[in-house]
Amino acid sequence: MDPRIARFSPAAASRLVVKIGSSLLVDADGRVRRDWLAGVLDDLVERHAAGQRLVIVSSGAIALGARRLGLPKGGRACLEDAQAAAATGQIALSQVYAELLHDRGLTAAQMLVTLDDLEDRRRFLNASATLDRLLSLGVVPVLNENDSVATAEIRFGDNDRLAARVAQAAGAGAVMLLSDVDGLYTANPASDPAAAFIDTVDRLDARIEAMADSRSGSGLGSGGMVAKLQAAKIANAAGAHLAILSGKVDRPLRHFDRTGRGTVFVAGGGAKPRKAWLAGRLTAKGRLHVDPGAAKALREGRSLLAAGVTRVEGRFGRGDVIEVWTADGPVARGLSAYSDDEATKLAGARNDAQEAILGYAPRSAAIHRDHLVLL
Repeated sequence: MDPRIARFSPAAASRLVVKIGSSLLVDADGRVRRDWLAGVLDDLVERHAAGQRLVIVSSGAIALGARRLGLPKGGRACLEDAQAAAATGQIALSQVYAELLHDRGLTAAQMLVTLDDLEDRRRFLNASATLDRLLSLGVVPVLNENDSVATAEIRFGDNDRLAARVAQAAGAGAVMLLSDVDGLYTANPASDPAAAFIDTVDRLDARIEAMADSRSGSGLGSGGMVAKLQAAKIANAAGAHLAILSGKVDRPLRHFDRTGRGTVFVAGGGAKPRKAWLAGRLTAKGRLHVDPGAAKALREGRSLLAAGVTRVEGRFGRGDVIEVWTADGPVARGLSAYSDDEATKLAGARNDAQEAILGYAPRSAAIHRDHLVLL
């Protein structure tokens, strides 16, 4: 078997997350494309029978609810419309999945999450435990962002990144993003006929990120290629391979198995669970700006010392997630050993001067290397 395809097989990935976008699931009239979805679920049933446990991350609630409520612009004219549409459409969406999976001998479970549910460590572990139990029972969890309560400040904003975070929580070895595009190109193929298709990405660096296009092709979804690359980065950090596949074909998972068409982002070994959670976070409480010497030390695998901090931003407490910045942007993320007040007092101070500044014995580092990941 082609190694690109084999990475997503039941033998290689005992748990798989499949994301389905709005433009694939819902037609232009706001109705579920049941025949197409039935084909996707037939693919999943085959994998389930082969021993692979499956999680579905599904968009579509807002589009479905907007039709039922008669809302303009697909329910996205304003936040209140989107929340009302999501609350209405989520019932219809979950019912469709429950019916179609039941017809195929599988049980569906619904989980709605917000950004905070996966950014807060305790809630992340709770979600992880729930997913683990459902999968151990052979249930197919169907997840979506809880758009009925989410606001701009606490939203993923797209289900691509949500799928990657869910894979992390579920301990999945692979993620498939079914999309209205068949993968990553060197440029937007809609506007550049010379754009070349990329089938494998072994290293997601600045050169690859420059190829992304942030637009959603259908107007129904909220993501784009930028969100998909961010999802790949999150998944790869947790040791999960990620594929962008076209959903504009019948039986898209079987199509991938037969043709290999899609872009595969290959994961390395993956970080330890806490570090993978840190790497996948989308928010931080504050920033520590550092000098070039401190940045070099971080790249060498050392802790961040207060002596290398030049400026402190934000309000945070001990144990909160903060980012480390140089003049070129963020370079690391970790758990702060100090509050923002303490960090401000200690900025630039050598270890032997810190006790006098604080009035008590200092900790070994501003961010210990065991609680820090490079970005």
